[in-house]
Amino acid sequence: MSLLHEPHHDGSPMYVSEEAPPLGATVQIRCRTSASDPVDRVWIRTTYDAEPVFFACVASSRDDHTVWWEGALPLHNPVTHYRFLLARGDEQQWLTGIGTVDHDPSDTFDFRVSTYPAAPDWGRDAVVYQIFPDRFARSPAADDREPPEWAVPAAWDDEVHFEGFDPRTPLQLFGGDLDGIVERLDHVATVGATVVYTTPVFPGESNHRYNASTFDGVDPLLGGDEAYARLSRAVHERGWRILGDLTTNHTGDTHEWFVTAQADPGSRERTYYYFLPDGSYECWMGHGTLPKVNHAEPELRAALVDGAESIVARWLRPPFDVDGWRIDVANMTGRLGGLDVNHEVARAVRRTAEAEREDALVIGEHNHDASGDVNGDGWHGTMNYSGFSWPVWSWLRDPASLARPFGRPAAVPRRPGHLVQRSLREWLARYGWRSTATSWNVLGSHDSARIRTVTGSAAAHRVAAGLQFTLPGVPMVFAGDEIGLEGVLGEDARRPMPWEHPETWDHETLAAYGALAALRRDHDALRRGGLRWAHVDDDTLVFVREHPAGSVLVCARRAAGPALDLPADEIGFADGAPLLAIGGEGVALAESGRTVSLPAGGPGVWVWAV
Repeated sequence: MSLLHEPHHDGSPMYVSEEAPPLGATVQIRCRTSASDPVDRVWIRTTYDAEPVFFACVASSRDDHTVWWEGALPLHNPVTHYRFLLARGDEQQWLTGIGTVDHDPSDTFDFRVSTYPAAPDWGRDAVVYQIFPDRFARSPAADDREPPEWAVPAAWDDEVHFEGFDPRTPLQLFGGDLDGIVERLDHVATVGATVVYTTPVFPGESNHRYNASTFDGVDPLLGGDEAYARLSRAVHERGWRILGDLTTNHTGDTHEWFVTAQADPGSRERTYYYFLPDGSYECWMGHGTLPKVNHAEPELRAALVDGAESIVARWLRPPFDVDGWRIDVANMTGRLGGLDVNHEVARAVRRTAEAEREDALVIGEHNHDASGDVNGDGWHGTMNYSGFSWPVWSWLRDPASLARPFGRPAAVPRRPGHLVQRSLREWLARYGWRSTATSWNVLGSHDSARIRTVTGSAAAHRVAAGLQFTLPGVPMVFAGDEIGLEGVLGEDARRPMPWEHPETWDHETLAAYGALAALRRDHDALRRGGLRWAHVDDDTLVFVREHPAGSVLVCARRAAGPALDLPADEIGFADGAPLLAIGGEGVALAESGRTVSLPAGGPGVWVWAV
């Protein structure tokens, strides 16, 4: 039986009447079952101050193929969890975020509605382009800047030092700057991006600048404050947005606060950090250059994240006009042993940002399970490594790939489609619909291997990009992925953009990124639509993105396979050429009787309109 016959619900507009309702409201909740499925009664089960309660649903519509069940869900708590109880005579089954369950499960994978305001539309609808400034582009002015004493100067075509514990790795300076980014914004437009996100621009004694020496200005090596203001203006003139990158978990050990704290044990700044009796201090993952800040201290919060005079607020005002923040190490911010004020910090960041800009966006970096940190009034979403990157990597990874694991001691194993679908489904349920749709679909970043190295081929890379733009979430493209740059781990992935060597570019992949971005822009279903699985096998993932304005069918294959027959009554469209075909011919769907035949072939991605 096709997966399309399974009972289904998600948090998209076809199933929930209001995405961000106010507390105390009642929303209409729908689920669908197949007309051939003998479900005769349905209830919504929620918890009222942690006490389970049930609300009966009615069959609001029915045809030869589908029964729609609808019920009212009162929102008594700020985040309301719910599931469906399906009855077939004396038999019962639960419908949760991971599908139907025949036993009594915990609330882990329940659906949820959040009454907190949703992320701004521009953040939900975005294509984000991540830039590591030192490696993106040099303007002519960069040639006139003397490298600092700490730097190991490098020519643009030099190899990146990254093996072992090479002390040159964080010090190798290629000299990319902010005016270089301005000069290359036409390329960013070709990729289809609408948001420019740069890693930190604050001064720091490294090429990555996550060890800030101050938050009060832009690194002169990047062109200083004036260059960042020029970049912001150039981005906004195109109708795009710009995001900053802020480390709320730590500063650098050369930061003015920390220098004062070390020199004067009686200083106010001393309370900003965790000093131990022997004079040592807490730091990020044992790196002494990254001392951890103490968010239990109100004055530190006021200086960094809370209020109009904080760092969070000041950069959202002219001349920089940042539209929001990506928060570095958001998962560890405000957490140390028995102390956990992470939620308070997240709320302060968002409250402060929105006081400056009503439509500010705040995304938290989280390398694992962010489910406890989203759906509230803190981070709008996360860099979704767990819920997107790892499942896609595990499906498309070349077993011979030299890509090194990110956050685990062994390489990501190559897995069949049904396990990949299970992982995607569980993480979507764990985060909830709205948080998943706001979080970033990451194929790689400055912290990980490149997707081209993971997949080992251009064809598989383009399949990964197809999933990045068609599954729920916001695509985040690390600069260089679109032309096939490689890298076996994060530092190696930070190779300079080869502007002077266009013959090395994968132009077909660049065109695919642009086409995918245009497709996502033009179809509400790919930005706001639900997710209903249609077919899964070892090498194939087929799903429908449903939206009242029109739906799309997506077929992704990691290897060639036979034609697939799906039930036409459950898909609901006639013959048609694909909106997009990547890696194969643009074959029209063949409808015959009660089935629709998806074309054979692969690897590739095909998208059809419903």
